[in-house]
Amino acid sequence: MAMRIAEGTSWQQTMAHARSTAPEAFDGSAVRNLVAGEWRTVGTPVAVRSPVDGTVLADLPRLAAEEALHAVRHAAAEHRAWAATPLSERTDRVVAGLDALTAHRDLLALLLVWEIGKPWRLACADVDRCLDGVRWYVDQIERQVADREPLPGPVSNIASWNYPMSVLVHAELVQLLAGNAVIAKTPSQGGAVCLTVAHAVLRRAGLPVTLLSGSGEELSEVLVRAPEIGAVAFVGGRSNGGKVAAALLDTDKRHMIEQEGLNAWGVWEFSAWDSLAVHLKKGFEYAKQRCTAYPRFVVQRELVDSFLDMYLPVVRSVHFGHPLAVDGEGPLPELDFGPLISAAKADELRRKVDEAVRGGAVPLYRGKLASGTFLPDQDTSAYVAPAVLLAPPGRSRLMHAEPFGPVDTIVVVDTEEELLAQMNASNGALVASLACDDEELATKLAKDLQAFKVGINRPRSRGDRDEPFGGRGASWKGAFVGGDLLVQAVTVGDTGERLFGNFPDYNRYPVT
Repeated sequence: MAMRIAEGTSWQQTMAHARSTAPEAFDGSAVRNLVAGEWRTVGTPVAVRSPVDGTVLADLPRLAAEEALHAVRHAAAEHRAWAATPLSERTDRVVAGLDALTAHRDLLALLLVWEIGKPWRLACADVDRCLDGVRWYVDQIERQVADREPLPGPVSNIASWNYPMSVLVHAELVQLLAGNAVIAKTPSQGGAVCLTVAHAVLRRAGLPVTLLSGSGEELSEVLVRAPEIGAVAFVGGRSNGGKVAAALLDTDKRHMIEQEGLNAWGVWEFSAWDSLAVHLKKGFEYAKQRCTAYPRFVVQRELVDSFLDMYLPVVRSVHFGHPLAVDGEGPLPELDFGPLISAAKADELRRKVDEAVRGGAVPLYRGKLASGTFLPDQDTSAYVAPAVLLAPPGRSRLMHAEPFGPVDTIVVVDTEEELLAQMNASNGALVASLACDDEELATKLAKDLQAFKVGINRPRSRGDRDEPFGGRGASWKGAFVGGDLLVQAVTVGDTGERLFGNFPDYNRYPVT
């Protein structure tokens, strides 16, 4: 029997469900902007396509800077009222919003499948991490804001497309609990419909949320530098993050700027290959399109054969394809990943692989799209099969930058000094890990790694509750977040308070 889209999951059905859930947020096939407390049909519409199969999903109206400034000024007025609202009332409204999001959990997850290509299991996890994470803050917020006040203005959130719920909406809800109105920019590449439904639900719960669509270049001046903005939270690449940081240089705005880094596993004097295989297989989830993915392996020369004996079967076992393609009446497929975020990103990654091979990298494994699960004659231009390259040349873009796709590189080293140098190749990272039988040695080596979190024989992840999250080098700028620090970053304490973070002025904001 030919593969087909699972019953009840077509885009037409999914979009119809979204419009019936939040009719105020749609104008036919167009998504409205949430401006000045109302859903408005303003902006220049741009068609958005699904990376899953090229389906046109919706028209996304992009605002001009003047329209965005109007929205920011209204959000600032809402912020003053919200900041004066008693904590108990703020908490009740956030809980009401959470309950409403929970009621629409499956719709939000299915929208993520279509909009950003996540397999069903991972899309559900994105929504669930948001809901579960914020409920933890609901229980902690009274303690966290004791003797603290909201910021002087709303928080501007500019986030990437890969985790719309568990990163963007999660952060907004915590900011709201802390007494701040919030403004979010819809990621240009994906997630607009999911975020529109989520923000419609939150607005109905009485929460001061604003959702704007537009190009980063057009809106950055407003969403970063407008005097009404109290803080800026950015998640994205180093190029755009650098522009945001530069725009903040002559301001005193709070900021949390998360940028990519080439996260690396180092393998040194190690033998527990079965346990490492489990971690590496899980690492392929969502095609490694996440800030804490590990695309680089730095391996001791005498361990390369053992490493490849373990690693290559892991790569060959990865399953990918159309996230909603089923054979007959079966359940949704259990995939490691679907497409990359766009055909353009997939083409760019393929060019990087070809460039590295022409420059001398050894292609240890290059998967074929034919091994994926697809519908008959579907558009597969956004899909990339797994690939593994040994010894990418120094001038290769894959040598120093994160691929943000299912492509791994392996570098062979002979000394501990080489191990550290190659793991630090990207001038800072969010996470790193060392696979080493001698944990005392690994702990010693970890001190010289330019990564914020280092795992010993295990991967590290973002984490939002029990520990801070940040970066080293060029991977992060500003206040660190996570747990109590996420609330601290968007509230004001005693005069002269020092934020925990990675600020240019280390005398004022030391890293501790």
